[in-house]
Amino acid sequence: MAFARSHGKHRAPSRVTRRSASLAGAATLATTGVIGTFAAPAFASDNDGRDQGPETGGLSAEDTGSIQILAAEDTGSLRTLSGPDTLASQVADQAHAQKQEAIARAEAEAEAERQAEERAKAEREARERAAREAERKRLLTTWTSPVAGSEVTTSYRANSSLWSSGSHTGIDFHASTGTKIVSVGAGTVVEAGWGGAYGYNVVIQMRDGSYTQYAHMSSLSVAAGATVMPGQEIGRAGSTGNSTGAHLHFEVRTGAEYGSDVDPLSYLRAKGVKV
Repeated sequence: MAFARSHGKHRAPSRVTRRSASLAGAATLATTGVIGTFAAPAFASDNDGRDQGPETGGLSAEDTGSIQILAAEDTGSLRTLSGPDTLASQVADQAHAQKQEAIARAEAEAEAERQAEERAKAEREARERAAREAERKRLLTTWTSPVAGSEVTTSYRANSSLWSSGSHTGIDFHASTGTKIVSVGAGTVVEAGWGGAYGYNVVIQMRDGSYTQYAHMSSLSVAAGATVMPGQEIGRAGSTGNSTGAHLHFEVRTGAEYGSDVDPLSYLRAKGVKV
């Protein structure tokens, strides 16, 4: 059945007007997050509740679809509006966490390396100390000949008018002038200088309590009070004092004074020195 179009103030809105209203309503609903079909009261009829056709009041299918599409598009835009910012924040947080983790890992590795270097240094120093101590102990028990590669030319207690006591109180080693003379063991120098008939001489108190004497030297390399080790140079051979030629007179005594002499050859051999 056909309906007559109303005129005057009750004329229904045109399609263009209705579409504009529909779009405005859709935008409003999209802003508030409401999606779907609009309720009829939102667009009340100007015909006091009478039924309206496609052009007299209600929204057409085309208008309703447009609103639904617009709402979906607009609300989707609104939902994703903060998306990029949130993602960027998450990426930044992750990057910061990774950076902090890398820094912590680097610091831990550096600390581990430092500790390893300290342990290596401590171990190296301990080995060096042990080596020095072992060498010190070795030297304290080491004995050697006063003249390297030399032989005895005058034995102990040999008789001769050349000596005031009538007999030789030590042994003589062959040594030309300038030959290096060394301490036979570890000890402390108690005398170094001119010794009368002994010429330039050195007297050393050994660690075992005995005394060794080196006489007729041309020059001295140590002074009284010095600590000497086995094989350390103490002077050079010569022919000073009561001497008929360059050689080394070597004595061993139980005390610092003359007259307490013992056989130097037996003394050295007892210490393991091959003479």
